[in-house]
Amino acid sequence: MRAIVIEPPDGLNWTEVDEPVAGDGEVIVDVTAAAVNRADVLQRQGNYPPPAGSPPYPGLECSGVISAIGPGVRDHNVGERVCALLAGGGYAERVAVPAGQLLPVPRGMSVQEAAALPEVACTVYSNVGRLRRDAVFLVHGGGGGIGTFAVQYGKALGATVVVTARAAKHDALRKLGADLTIDYTTDDFVAATEEFTGGRGADIVLDIIGAKYLERNLDVLATGGRIAVIGLQGGRKAELDLGKLMRKRGSISATTLRSRSVADKSKIVSGVRDNVWPLVDAGEIKPIIDVTMPMSEAIEAHRRMEASDHLGKIVLLP
Repeated sequence: MRAIVIEPPDGLNWTEVDEPVAGDGEVIVDVTAAAVNRADVLQRQGNYPPPAGSPPYPGLECSGVISAIGPGVRDHNVGERVCALLAGGGYAERVAVPAGQLLPVPRGMSVQEAAALPEVACTVYSNVGRLRRDAVFLVHGGGGGIGTFAVQYGKALGATVVVTARAAKHDALRKLGADLTIDYTTDDFVAATEEFTGGRGADIVLDIIGAKYLERNLDVLATGGRIAVIGLQGGRKAELDLGKLMRKRGSISATTLRSRSVADKSKIVSGVRDNVWPLVDAGEIKPIIDVTMPMSEAIEAHRRMEASDHLGKIVLLP
């Protein structure tokens, strides 16, 4: 089969590799589409190696059709249409997937579209959970795959959604449900959020930036609120005013998804299936696809992501 192989210092090559084999509890998925994530770009750059035992090829989510069943798998069948959360290997014609990391293709959705959902759904759900209907939900990087999903997820649960993004993406984000859009290149998101909420601030902050935003995220946090850090685009280290965090009775969580065990990922996927997929099936959340490209042009897809010109997900087709 063919897969995308990373070629140092900064290349991607669509080439012949060994076929995957379904191990105990795994299935083989013939890949219809794979979505691009920023973690793939980091892996290409040598900054985010795959977990031990996972495929060396990029790709943290895919969709397709099951073509083989490994030992111990009882709840899936050959020919079944699925999408999947992966530890790697989605940029390929076939990939071995633990059965617990499979999700059904949502009703009324093409297999190709479904590739844009597993990673973002699992990331947002595992970090945000079930939002209260009266919550103020601040989403940084609203124009990307995680952001466009998070806006819809928050709105579907009845939250007030505030989002930071480039001005060119604001109209699209408002159509997805954002109540307030803030241009992070020119405006102070702390002041804008506090003015919009009458001084309350944000109950949950979903942050892809990290160190650069830590102080201001704490400033904007409502009493009893939580900051969920899921990315480090703005650096790893920052100074934290613990006294302010204590006065606000706030908390900070920081997680990654890729390095979790199969058991942990399967539990998250199960939660997504039970709590998020009904919203997708009902049409309250849909995949936002910026562009589809041939797998052989993966490097161009990465360049588009690095420029942050995309709205939603970039999808590769083998």
